[in-house]
Amino acid sequence: MLLEKILEGLEGIRCNEEIVDVEIASIAYDSRKVTRGSLFVCVEGYRQDGHEYVDDAIRKGAIAILACKEIEVPKEVILIKHHNTRKALAEVSSNFYQSPTKKINLIGVTGTKGKTTTTFMIKSMLEQKGHKVGLIGTIANYVGEKIIPSERTTPESLELQQMFLEMKEQGVDSVVMEVSSHSLDLYRVHACEFDVGVFANLSRDHLDFHMNFENYFDAKSKLFDICKYGVVNIDDQYGRRILEESKCETISFGIENESNVRAENIKISPEGTRFEVVDKRSNEKIEISVPIPGRFSAYNALAAIAACQRYDISVENIINGLKSLKVPGRAETVETNGEFAVMVDYAHSPDSLENILQAVNAYATGRIVVIFGCGGDRDRTKRPIMGEIAGKLAGFTVITSDNPRTEDPDAIIAEIEEGIKKTRGEYIIISDRRKAIEYAIKNFRKDDVILIAGKGHETYQIFKDRTIHFDDREAALEVMGMTKGDHYACNKGE
Repeated sequence: MLLEKILEGLEGIRCNEEIVDVEIASIAYDSRKVTRGSLFVCVEGYRQDGHEYVDDAIRKGAIAILACKEIEVPKEVILIKHHNTRKALAEVSSNFYQSPTKKINLIGVTGTKGKTTTTFMIKSMLEQKGHKVGLIGTIANYVGEKIIPSERTTPESLELQQMFLEMKEQGVDSVVMEVSSHSLDLYRVHACEFDVGVFANLSRDHLDFHMNFENYFDAKSKLFDICKYGVVNIDDQYGRRILEESKCETISFGIENESNVRAENIKISPEGTRFEVVDKRSNEKIEISVPIPGRFSAYNALAAIAACQRYDISVENIINGLKSLKVPGRAETVETNGEFAVMVDYAHSPDSLENILQAVNAYATGRIVVIFGCGGDRDRTKRPIMGEIAGKLAGFTVITSDNPRTEDPDAIIAEIEEGIKKTRGEYIIISDRRKAIEYAIKNFRKDDVILIAGKGHETYQIFKDRTIHFDDREAALEVMGMTKGDHYACNKGE
């Protein structure tokens, strides 16, 4: 594509020479991915600065450089200056990949918790109506029938626009995606044309990045500056602010407050959540069943239903879409011998841990044994809060490692322990996550619910010097395979 076409609409640029018929073969912001004829975009990261790799990019064949700092390049290389190269990267990526979001229904879901489940619900309901749906999110990216492992909740703008084009070429007409606060702040979704934006909730998380709640809210609310139609949780105080401040057309959903789409008569069981949905427009009630237990499931379903109203889905589409829902690592049960239960959930923030524990408490007849840790290099303030929540709501807690990353696992555990010590909750510390799961399962009591929280769908564990394969579900099954037979008999009722 011609460079002048790639730069179309990008305001405030300055060039070292006139751009005339320069053909660009690819765009890269990582010098290792530069090929002959590339445009290299210098992006400032937290650990590395793309401006430091300009010489490497030129050696590998870059013929144009887009930068925001003063740099020197050979005379034959085109230098383009822009004050914000993250924003510029999004715009040139959209242009290079033919502005794909103008040709699909793009639905973005943002919030602290529930994004993944809500996107899967929307996908399932739209597919019931006959749409071909792509999904971008925490678990994986679904491009037609192809599943691409996900490195982050929302990909960088270059990969994102490439993925949108690939989806469009495979006949996808609607894409539903998780939109993280990081992606909104760092312009990853800039130049995306969102048809629908969904706000689920806002609670403590990512304060290591945003520093305070107001910054966190400001990041989330940016979605409603770039979407045509907003779907907002009226029961959330920050949702009410979006409803008041948003310039796009909005509708509300909720349980506690009057809203356009509301849930009533919620019933929670081990099999899931049943409730009635009241649509203010028609005032009709429909009975819904979601195979994930918890009040939060009602909120997620309401968000999905309200979003899909934009596409005139039928009651049958809603019911069947939710009934067939499967979300890896979200209140996911692991098969046991029936004397106790094992559940894996991604809960990794105070609110999400509290929600899943409250959901299990609503139906559990035995103890709730929770196994969890907190991620390293992330918001430290939530660690004692989560410890206190576990101490109050679980019958027994096993504090362990999550993804410690560059931090000392024992130091993270000590901060969690500060919170649980404020309660009367019983607990044990087992830093090795596999041994923690083994301890809980080998020492079960009849009717226990063992909740393994924090990692959900993840199949790895990140340490300072290595990343290993680790899957909570696999670990639980392996332990039960080791402890069948006599083990069950000797541990009954202990």
